[in-house]
Amino acid sequence: MSDDKVDKNKVTDKAGEIARNIWLAGVGAYGRAVDEAQDRMEKAGVETPKLFRDLVKAGAALEDEARRGLSSSRSARASVEERIHRVRESFQLQLPARGEDLLALHEKIDRLSQKVDDLSSALAVQGSRTRKPAARKKATTRKATGKSKPAPARKTSPRKPT
Repeated sequence: MSDDKVDKNKVTDKAGEIARNIWLAGVGAYGRAVDEAQDRMEKAGVETPKLFRDLVKAGAALEDEARRGLSSSRSARASVEERIHRVRESFQLQLPARGEDLLALHEKIDRLSQKVDDLSSALAVQGSRTRKPAARKKATTRKATGKSKPAPARKTSPRKPT
């Protein structure tokens, strides 16, 4: 029995030692993390003004570059628009239509369409009036000349197949 107890004590001691080492490793990692965080805070306190100044310099350089690019793009755009204007003038082209111009054109087209419809209706009415008297004249001219109506067509019986 004593061998069993000695083996169990060794295993228990070994397990306890492993658990303690794990605990100490965790505490050591926490301590190292705290030390590194404190070092970084101290460096950040010293380096922050320098870092800020460097960022301000970089921002100023980018701002100048952006302004130069913007002014060159404005001048390029103005140059392109000026060329387009000169081409339009040389070909006597009009400027592109605006919304108001298009609405005015649509209204004018509607008025013209209405006038065409009115004229078409008037011509149709006038045409129907002139056709009726012409038909009457033909009937009266036949009577006046003494010609009779044409004889009705003969009715034929259906043929039988031969």
